[in-house]
Amino acid sequence: MENSQNDAEFLRLLGERVRTGRARRGMTRRQLAADSGVSERYLAQLEGGQGNISIGRLRQVTRALGLKLADLLREGGEAPPELALLQERLARLDAAGLARVEELLGETLSGDRRGRIALIGLRGAGKSTLGRGLAQRLAVPFIELVAETESEAGMGADEIFALSGQAAYRRHERRALEQVIARYDRAVIASGGGLVAEAATFERLLDSCTTIWLKARPEDHMSRVIAQGDQRPMAGNAEAMADLRRILDGREALYRKAGAAVETSDRSAAECLDELESLVRESGVELA
Repeated sequence: MENSQNDAEFLRLLGERVRTGRARRGMTRRQLAADSGVSERYLAQLEGGQGNISIGRLRQVTRALGLKLADLLREGGEAPPELALLQERLARLDAAGLARVEELLGETLSGDRRGRIALIGLRGAGKSTLGRGLAQRLAVPFIELVAETESEAGMGADEIFALSGQAAYRRHERRALEQVIARYDRAVIASGGGLVAEAATFERLLDSCTTIWLKARPEDHMSRVIAQGDQRPMAGNAEAMADLRRILDGREALYRKAGAAVETSDRSAAECLDELESLVRESGVELA
């Protein structure tokens, strides 16, 4: 009886993680079904904690082997023993301890940020408008990473998503970011809203740029996106605002990893630009 309860709780948590992962990437269930080849019906069951019983059986096997499910499902070769021991140690830390470890790793592994400033945030936060204005004030190039990604792929973002799915877009986005880093020592970069959900790409951005989160209320994100004539990923979705809130909730912890944040709701562009410029100059970014 206890094992069946444990399996039920495991499947519930698994469903929550799938839901959270989907929200962070700004994907509807229909989009995930199209990209994964898994039916919407099964995805609904999975997210509702009613995953295929074989998942529970696989978990029983890993328990019997003294392993964790992640150990058995990891891609690539076997993890080095040192990594397994380190993961055990990290698992014992509270949030403050993990933050301290992350800070120390950042100091040890951080790359050369030079004069690169990256603006992150959900679509409608003001990355393009404020990024362009900030670049003019600092007399450095302004780079739209979405445009660079489209150039790298040789097609528009909508085409990439339609033809190859989100995973392909993220691969092109990573290559585009590497090209921008190699090409520009100094620049203001407006990133795509979902870049933070791709761990390796986001880590590269944090290591190579001084990163600032542009924040706004969900209602402002929505109204600005509508004003731009672009409602992705909410197009055709009657629960657009609820989806947007889920995306923001799912990504907030990631956006908070930026070095600073600027609130753009109920403020003029000039006020936001003044704060951005002050933050950049106070951070010691190399601009000359």
